[in-house]
Amino acid sequence: MKTISIQSDNEFRDGMSKTGRSYLLLYKSGSEKSDCAYANIQKTSSDGEDFPVFTADVSTVRDIHPVYQIKTVPTLLEFDKGEFRNVYKGCHQPEVLKALFEEAVYYAQMAKEGKTVKQVTVYSTPTCTWCTTLKTYLNKNKIRFSDVDISRDPNASQTLVARSGQQGVPQTEVNGQWVVGFDKKRLNELLEIK
Repeated sequence: MKTISIQSDNEFRDGMSKTGRSYLLLYKSGSEKSDCAYANIQKTSSDGEDFPVFTADVSTVRDIHPVYQIKTVPTLLEFDKGEFRNVYKGCHQPEVLKALFEEAVYYAQMAKEGKTVKQVTVYSTPTCTWCTTLKTYLNKNKIRFSDVDISRDPNASQTLVARSGQQGVPQTEVNGQWVVGFDKKRLNELLEIK
């Protein structure tokens, strides 16, 4: 990501990504929390990434915060394909921002490759070797997934039986379609892995 200082709402709208994620940090220089937020954004920025992070000092830029009804700063606004999506208030640590921005890079990379982002949930247990193999395979192929440990969540076990008719793990749900076990061929098909 690259930080870009802006001076108006029009400048922001002209520069915002219409195809991916964009962020806008509203801050007030001289305020301890705002200076913290601005510094942490700078710590996480780097050139060459696929999305911009705009910054606007509300001391001088007065036409943005009323549009999004922002009454306190610092506030980080998230946009997806030009649409307002989320608000993150306060000063967040660089690690939190890095995780947020890594997700944006992931979505941008998927879009660049012409792939759609899939909702993937893996149901597993810590002692299951096939579960570990499956999660390693997904990570190797840069597939983001949620991991549900059914040994800690009895409701998840009931969900598996109700949806797939099977209780064993691993099981993977990809956009509502179920894969029982580590079926590499079926996973490759559903997840567009070549």
